[in-house]
Amino acid sequence: MSTCFYTASSLDGFIATPDDSLDWLLNQDIDENGPMAYPGFIADVGALAMGATTYEWVMEHENGEWTYDQPTWVFTHRDLRPPQHGDVRLVQGDVRRVHAEMTAVAEGRDIWIVGGGELAGQFADAGLLDEVWVQFAPVTLGAGAPLLPRRLDLELIDVARNRAFACTRYRVLHDAQGRDAA
Repeated sequence: MSTCFYTASSLDGFIATPDDSLDWLLNQDIDENGPMAYPGFIADVGALAMGATTYEWVMEHENGEWTYDQPTWVFTHRDLRPPQHGDVRLVQGDVRRVHAEMTAVAEGRDIWIVGGGELAGQFADAGLLDEVWVQFAPVTLGAGAPLLPRRLDLELIDVARNRAFACTRYRVLHDAQGRDAA
């Protein structure tokens, strides 16, 4: 079981535009059955974590329908409503406590930090982030939400090309106390 931040990024290191849009990503050329593609990744995921902005984007673009089968923890200080169908838990506070719940529910499967970069950074700060998977799209945004607003030491463990994307997978290096090495 691993806790992974799996995401796409522009070449200049942004995962969303300044107005939190992912539209730049939706017209990119990727093989859904190719290397490091979403269907292969999600098949091993037992629980999800996401921030409020990501949750709101998903709900808007799925017309209010929840499309994930896995239990999902949404970290928020906002007054959000969970969808009518699906296991969505609105939480706040320390990611360590929530990670313990997620681990129990995931039953040996991976935990996916869906977004955003700040939330993934909080898991990294707590020494709980194991891997970072980034699909780099052939686009620059110039500004927006940064991929990971932290310094992390990473080890490249896999790289592949999936049509227009440069796909990378890294292991987060931890120090002797289990914290990130940075």
